[in-house]
Order: sequence, then C-alpha cells, then structure tokens
Amino acid sequence: MKLLLITSIRAFEKEIKSILKQSEVKAYSYKDVIGYRDASEFSMHANWFANDMNEGEAILFYAFIKKEKVTLVFDLVKTFNDKQESLSTIHLAVLDIEKSN
Repeated sequence: MKLLLITSIRAFEKEIKSILKQSEVKAYSYKDVIGYRDASEFSMHANWFANDMNEGEAILFYAFIKKEKVTLVFDLVKTFNDKQESLSTIHLAVLDIEKSN
C-alpha cells in the first residue's frame, strides 16, 4: 500500500480528478489549501504593493493506492506537466505505508 500526495494550483482540480480516474484510483480525499511561495529573489521595487511571500489557492489530494497503480499516476502527471506552458505544474509524491488498519 502506498500513500499518494498530489498538490497543485486550484485550477488543475479537474485534471487531477481525471488522472485519478484514468489510474483507477477509486477513493481519494482532497482539501483546499493555501500555498506560499517565497518571492524574495524577485525585484520588489518593481511593484510597491508586493511583499516577499506570495499566497495562492492550492489543492491537496491524498489517497491510499496499490503499488501497481503508482507508475501510471506518475506517467499521467508527467504527460500533463510536459504540456504545460505555465510555470505551474502538478506535484506528486508517494510514501510507503509500513502498517495500516
């Protein structure tokens, strides 16, 4: 059993649900979250309303999946990310589950 974690901007919610469906992940949970990005390396004097922490609407999906499904999820996310022209992508991680009940 694996724990799948997916984060992205809120705008990709529909695409993530499609990826999970194509991967035959039948049960998952998701939650709206606030994402933060340290923008201190960018020029602050160009925008006098700016601060050095950018905040944005994000989404977090998580699911317990069989290890056989992991590769397909990663492949579909990679295909989606490779087509993106924006800086935003879907971020994906998988954790081993030692024990569950």
